[in-house]
Amino acid sequence: MKTPYRLAIPALAPIFLLGADLTIDHVTAAGARLADLQEKLAAAGIRSEPGGAHGNRATEMAIVSFRDGSYLELIARQANADPQAVAAHPWGEFIELNGGPCAWAVRAPDLETAAKRLRAAGVAVSPPERAGRQRPDGKRLEWQTAQVGDGVRGSFFPFLIQDFTPRGDRVNPRGKPAAPQFSGVTKVVIAVRDLEEAVKKYREAYGYPAPLKQVDKDFDAHLAMLGGGPVVLAAPLSSHSWLAERLEKFGEAPCAFVLGAGKRGRYRTASKSRWFGKDVNWIDPEKLGWRLGIE
Repeated sequence: MKTPYRLAIPALAPIFLLGADLTIDHVTAAGARLADLQEKLAAAGIRSEPGGAHGNRATEMAIVSFRDGSYLELIARQANADPQAVAAHPWGEFIELNGGPCAWAVRAPDLETAAKRLRAAGVAVSPPERAGRQRPDGKRLEWQTAQVGDGVRGSFFPFLIQDFTPRGDRVNPRGKPAAPQFSGVTKVVIAVRDLEEAVKKYREAYGYPAPLKQVDKDFDAHLAMLGGGPVVLAAPLSSHSWLAERLEKFGEAPCAFVLGAGKRGRYRTASKSRWFGKDVNWIDPEKLGWRLGIE
């Protein structure tokens, strides 16, 4: 019989429901042109829907929404974008360099309560910032977000997001999931320099038990999965690997996402890994331009 996770929470960790603060709202992949991101994903068998321009004069997005309410956001420069606004954007470098995975967000129905719990665990949380965008059909969407931890927004720790307008309007522009063949985003793979230090930070912030670990030579990483949740931390096996080069270019941030699928669909994969007892089928990163897996 497995030991319940609640018995393994460190004594100094704040008391809360394990994983309650890590319900994925969405994950973000960035590129210079939105059409390119959409076309390459469509070539792999995954359709996206236009989401509209953000109100920052910098970016626009498309959305791939899933059955559980999570979604994949594709983000790029909007037409006639303000160059200064793009340069100042937290994910500006990912956008300009076609960096792919750049951030993730978790749902915060009560953002202030979530922020208070994280601050009690010693994690910095920024004051909330209001934002929004207009869908192609004219519907206005409004929300607020807060940065968690240091560094680029939503990179190492996920940022918090709370809706003011109905969340369903943000997630499903056409009233239903764009990709119902997928259950949702199941894993966010975060590239880190020091695996033990990264594990320590996550355990302190979210009360996770000791992680499961393994080595994936094909992915070229030491891996740690925290508490069966959505977080997989990945440190490079060598200083000359693709993962080490990505860390040098973008710092500690998501390097891959994994989607859940009950059975093989119309998507096209090129390779397979075995992570923590489950198969992960990878879409060809050379064709897609970044790493997306399906389990």
